[in-house]
Amino acid sequence: MFTEAAHGRPPVADGSVTVLPPVHDRMHAVAAFTAHHVIAAEVDEEIVRQRLPPDDLGAPMSASFLLFLASWVGAEPGTLDLVLAKTDKSADGGAALWVRGDLDDHPRVTRARRYRPHSLVYADRPAGEPDGVLVVGQGVAGRWEMAFEIAPDVRGRGLGRRLAAAASVLVPGDEPVFAQVAAGHPSSLRACLAAGYVAIGAEVLFVRRGGAARS
Repeated sequence: MFTEAAHGRPPVADGSVTVLPPVHDRMHAVAAFTAHHVIAAEVDEEIVRQRLPPDDLGAPMSASFLLFLASWVGAEPGTLDLVLAKTDKSADGGAALWVRGDLDDHPRVTRARRYRPHSLVYADRPAGEPDGVLVVGQGVAGRWEMAFEIAPDVRGRGLGRRLAAAASVLVPGDEPVFAQVAAGHPSSLRACLAAGYVAIGAEVLFVRRGGAARS
């Protein structure tokens, strides 16, 4: 569904809710496309439909439903993120990057690997403290995702845009690259849009650290 949406073919905007199994045994998700929601979670479909008013298109992303689902699957909901995708493999104006194996403790890398355990880490310098860090790996449903962070004293100079652009050539074949941007982070959103990413929807992820789902 995400790949189809990235190529301009999102789910039909008919106001419906699609219920699917969880992404894997520890990750659950609610995704919103235009007038179509997808709930991928370890929850009974009938229970879901009982909790969602049929005349409220936004109900699957409401705080009350997200808290209900969190309790059911035994995991706290993450942030509400906009989902963007880039299918153009052009990295014109992208940053020069080096693979860095010494940044595992960087806050951006730590957060990214909660969802993408086997990510590669790149930086705009071959050694020392970088101005920009880029993390690329497979995340939700195996899609290729990127995340970046810019040092505070160099923000506003276009480095975020260059890192986002460079990510498109770091994924294999013709796979699109996805970015998840918190709704309250306009600078990252502007950087991704300037790098050629297109908004395709929104999502909330639930990551269970262990134990069984609640009933």
